[in-house]
Parts: sequence; C-alpha cells; structure tokens
Amino acid sequence: MKLPTTRAAQLAPPEPGQQPWLIEGLWSANSCGIVGGEPKIGKTFLALDLAVSVASGAPCLRRFQTPQAGRVLLFAAEDAPHVVRGRLQGIAHAAGIEFESLDIHVITVPALRLDRKDHQQALQATVAFHRPHLTVLDPFVRLHAIDENIAAEVAPLLAYLRSLQRNYRTAIALVHHARKGAAHERGGQALRGSSDLHAWGDSNLYLRRNGQQLQLSIEHRAAPSTDRLLLTLKINPPALALEVLDQSQAPAPTAQPSCLERVEQILAKARQPLTQKQVRDTVRMRTSDVGHALATLTAQGRVIKSADGYQLRPAC
Repeated sequence: MKLPTTRAAQLAPPEPGQQPWLIEGLWSANSCGIVGGEPKIGKTFLALDLAVSVASGAPCLRRFQTPQAGRVLLFAAEDAPHVVRGRLQGIAHAAGIEFESLDIHVITVPALRLDRKDHQQALQATVAFHRPHLTVLDPFVRLHAIDENIAAEVAPLLAYLRSLQRNYRTAIALVHHARKGAAHERGGQALRGSSDLHAWGDSNLYLRRNGQQLQLSIEHRAAPSTDRLLLTLKINPPALALEVLDQSQAPAPTAQPSCLERVEQILAKARQPLTQKQVRDTVRMRTSDVGHALATLTAQGRVIKSADGYQLRPAC
C-alpha cells in the first residue's frame, strides 16, 4: 500500500498573523529545544528567564522581545520550592515585572519520570489542562533512569516530548548538562549522552565559560544562529538575573591555549613519559586532535617519542 502524498503547493500555509518566534531570536514558536551547559554555569537561571519572559511578555535577558506571552508550566527537579520562588522573584524584579501576576504553574511532585508510562500520562494530562505556551523541564538527568548514551533509550523520551509539543502546541525547553571538560567543543556536540539530543532541538541555547566570561550560543533549525553572546549574572538585591553584557563593558577576553600548547603543558608537568591515551585523558580532547598535536610536536623536535610514550625534550 503506497503512502499518501500532497503536492507542495497544496500544503496548508501558515496561519494569518502567526508569529515565527516565541521569543524573538532566542526561541522559535511551538518548538522543542535544549538549554545546555556544564554544571553550575547558570542553565537554570536562563531557563527561568525564558519562563518569566513568556509568562509576562517582558524581554528575555532584558534584550529579546517576547511577542507570544502566555502560561508557563515548570518542573524544577533539583531545587526546593522556596528556591524556585526566590529565583523567579529575583528575575521578575530585574525585569520590572510584578511577581504575583506571573502565570507560571510549578509542578510540585517530588519526581517525574519520562521513562514511566504513568508519569507520561500524568504530564500529558497536566499539559492538556493548562495549555501552556512554554513547558520547562529542568534537568533531563532527573527525568529518567535510562542510559543517556544509548540512542534507542533516549529516542522514545524525546519522541514523547515532541508529541506533547505537536498535540498541544507548547514549546518545550529541556535543561541538559554538557560533559565536563567539553568547553572547546561546539555546544551541541558537548552535550552529555546521545547525539539525538542535539538533533532533536529546534532552538537550542548553550552556556559556557571562557575565562571569567559567560557566553551564550543560540542555535536554530530554521533561522540564523548567534555565537558567543556575552552574559553576566547581575546582582542587585533582591534581583539576581542574567543579562546581556554590552561589548563596551566586556572585560578583555583571556587568550585560550591552543591544542599544541595544552598538550605541551601536560607533558611539561609529567615526571615520566606519557602514552597518547594518558595525554588524551588528561587534556580531555579528541583522540585525533591529540594524535595530530603529538605528531606535530615530535616533528618540530619539541617532544621525544619512545617505547614508553612521549616526553618533552629537555632544554639544552
């Protein structure tokens, strides 16, 4: 039996007045995506800023306009309710918004497991009841007991979230950790677990540190991306919120060592020859990059290769 088809010109056009953005330049309308970054870098602050902006219509990060204000559904698995309230209040104060007016509904169950059918059904019923413009789930690691590295286990969870997005027209922001030591990789490639997570997102936001600077990379499936926008966590009690940092206010960037320099620094600290695997495990780079760096340093005469491994050539 053949599959049904429709000529491209007969596909349904966009609805009149339909906005392509939930938050202009930051999050596409009715889209799924990842808020990613290493632990303790500010991912939750960024996700809560999305929530406050959508619930109020105020610009996200005091910069990105929000044309589609509406209800927000939030599950914060790692923070106590009073911590969630305090953070939301601080962001609302920074945005000049009355906290009591925010249409943010916080799911208060102690655990939500997307790999369990009964929990999936409960979340679906909650989304169907509240019809949120945005659903924030923070973080992914607390939402399951699967192996994140196995695509066959990750894919059904992402498919379930995609079905929520399509059936109830809710944008979904999934907070997820990047691997430790992956700061030199592209944001999506640095995410923990299966590459399906990166591929799943329509709009993805990645936080990383470069020296003392906090940088935001914005990635879209169907719109131009923005790389390395500078942010700062601004403290002005009771406000505590991320804000875009004007380039004129930004401190001079700290030069990052090259791949060759990093490998050379590791060998300089070693008291005995190191194998390529030992160098790779210490420097936390891809095997191909480490191999190329060692070959280059050896060819330049700066490193000696022996049966025991690699070591820095002693200074004459």
